[in-house]
Amino acid sequence: MAITYELIKQCPQTGARAGRLHTPHGIFDTPIFMPVGTQATVKAMSPEELSTMGAGVILSNTYHLFLRPGHKLVEAAGGLHRFMNWDRAILTDSGGFQVFSLGPLRKITEEGVAFRSHIDGSKQFLSPEIATRVQMSLGADMIMAFDECVPYPADYEYARASTERTTRWAARCREVHTRSDQALFGIVQGGMYKDLRSQSARDLVAMDFPGYSIGGLSVGEPKPLMYEILDHVVPELPANKPRYLMGVGTPDCLVEGVMRGVDMFDCVFPTRVARNGTLMTRQGKLVVKNAEYAEDFRPVDHECSCYTCRNFSRAYIRHLLKAQEIFGLRLTTIHNLHFLLDFMRKMREAILNDEFVNFRRDFLAQYGLH
Repeated sequence: MAITYELIKQCPQTGARAGRLHTPHGIFDTPIFMPVGTQATVKAMSPEELSTMGAGVILSNTYHLFLRPGHKLVEAAGGLHRFMNWDRAILTDSGGFQVFSLGPLRKITEEGVAFRSHIDGSKQFLSPEIATRVQMSLGADMIMAFDECVPYPADYEYARASTERTTRWAARCREVHTRSDQALFGIVQGGMYKDLRSQSARDLVAMDFPGYSIGGLSVGEPKPLMYEILDHVVPELPANKPRYLMGVGTPDCLVEGVMRGVDMFDCVFPTRVARNGTLMTRQGKLVVKNAEYAEDFRPVDHECSCYTCRNFSRAYIRHLLKAQEIFGLRLTTIHNLHFLLDFMRKMREAILNDEFVNFRRDFLAQYGLH
């Protein structure tokens, strides 16, 4: 088996669990946040910087790499690890979310999805078979079955038909996947309907995937509804395999996801808001471009040990961003990624030390949510 999940400890009062995932490109501890390297690079970051921060796995995007530079070029370079000089684990998504977010530029059929490239308008097509073969060429350690992300809101009949098609597509992905050094995850869909979520989970578990993703959340629904769906669906997934909640990356959602037994998370949030001058702290967000920080010579977060906080002030970072200096974007990105990776480490330590309930309570109070 390409990957194995090792459960080390579970919080006795909640579903939170500390584990370890063994992959062909190393071992990483869970719960974990995966920085997103959409185009085979995490924006503004070098692989060495990510390694130093403790990123054991990063995510790349099948849709974008399929369109540019092309999966065959990546394969010719020796695979994604060698192409981007990253020697730790990589996870690729299926491209489904990006295709379906194209709206009127795409058409869904049972066979797959026809769409126009956002780059040049050219006609393209992705099917379960093509998406799987593309990911086999890319050579990531963990790959995703091709799915349809049910939008929010969606009526019941649409969600049912979409979820059933995703299940059929998952079986087609499984049939063509042949790399023994690569783990194919099934993706649980079902929108905001608990019976559809249960059916999706049961159908995928019956196919015996090495890991399971939860898709179609954090797509615009209220956070309490997302947590309600997680409460319902996570217990349906095997305890001896990794659970991955797709597209979630704010600290409050991470702690709530971990509490419910999720192991892996990804999101563009920390890098995207960094480029807008928004920094993450235990007290909530800090918009460093605001005028109030023009003469603030304190670090972004005095509790943070990242390169940015050890060396530079809020005033300096604000100056760089106002002057549109690239170094400013690097400093904000370094801080936000370090913050989230460190946040997940501390959560894991809390689980191991039987302190998770207190950790969650203290964090939510400090973050201004309780």
